[in-house]
Amino acid sequence: MKVSIIKKYPVRQHLINLAAMLLLALLITLFIFDSRDEGFRIFLISYVWALAICLTQSLGHSYIYKLLDKKYSWQEHLVKRAIFGSLAIIGYSAIAYLAVQMIMFLLVYGALPENPIYWALRTSYIAILISFLVSATFVLIAFFQNWKKSLLEAERFKAEMLQYKYEALQNQINPHFLFNSFNVLSDLVYEDQKKAVAFISQMSQLFRYVLDSRDKELVPITEELEFINAYTYLLQTRFEDKLSIRQDFKAKEDEMIVPMTLQLLIENCVKHNEISGNQALTVHISRKGEYLKVENNLQLKAASSESKKTGLANIRQQYSYFTDRKIVIGESDKHFSVEVPIIKWDKQ
Repeated sequence: MKVSIIKKYPVRQHLINLAAMLLLALLITLFIFDSRDEGFRIFLISYVWALAICLTQSLGHSYIYKLLDKKYSWQEHLVKRAIFGSLAIIGYSAIAYLAVQMIMFLLVYGALPENPIYWALRTSYIAILISFLVSATFVLIAFFQNWKKSLLEAERFKAEMLQYKYEALQNQINPHFLFNSFNVLSDLVYEDQKKAVAFISQMSQLFRYVLDSRDKELVPITEELEFINAYTYLLQTRFEDKLSIRQDFKAKEDEMIVPMTLQLLIENCVKHNEISGNQALTVHISRKGEYLKVENNLQLKAASSESKKTGLANIRQQYSYFTDRKIVIGESDKHFSVEVPIIKWDKQ
């Protein structure tokens, strides 16, 4: 509880910010204060005025930037972020500055200026100049920080994508998969040579897709489904009527997916559930809005939950680089499902 409170309320950072505002207000006051003609009362009033200006400007700018960060990220909307940020800061700064001026005038003199509109226009250029300088500084700092961050994230993404594809390749050619596949193939050679030839053809197509997609970040869903047909053929040849894999949708040409996502989800279904004559496994691939849904009837093997979490975490990590939409996991007493976002391919 103590740690969470500290994280939620960063007292130390607030104290540092407050100290900085107090110091800045003091510097402004010393700059405009003339000790030869003005007494301590005027100095105190000037200090309160400067502190009010600093606090309203600092807190307002911080709040505005937090709101803009939620709507316009620097990486995806650089121009909009810079324009809207500058306009919002300038507009707020002028209004906040004039409000402080009016309040201080009222507190000191007990009344507003005789011509408040003229007086406001005459002094507003100071606020606009200050806010423009502050906004330009924020834009430049944020631009270079996000530019550097983009470069680092791009390198990290490449490294993790290579690792993901390497692991996916390992899943296809691991000894357990090869052992089962070649066992099935050896039986087919003696029992049905035509089926053996078809099995070899599908197995070849499967490995060709794995090798062809290893350098791709995204692939069309239509290609992934052709690969799944080959993968399904191998599994159903092995399990026969104990396993059913159905798909009842058509993908569009501009709809993309991370390579081998569906294969990994189907593999999880097979790996973590009992498959027998008494417990047939059914896997259903369908569309749900802008998501692909892979669902199976739940009949878990013992001690399978830990590896399932690892596989899904791997998939979730890959999709986080292409979309803000989250992977949706559903589980009931009888069914388990995973929904992955369909990614639209932008030709631009």
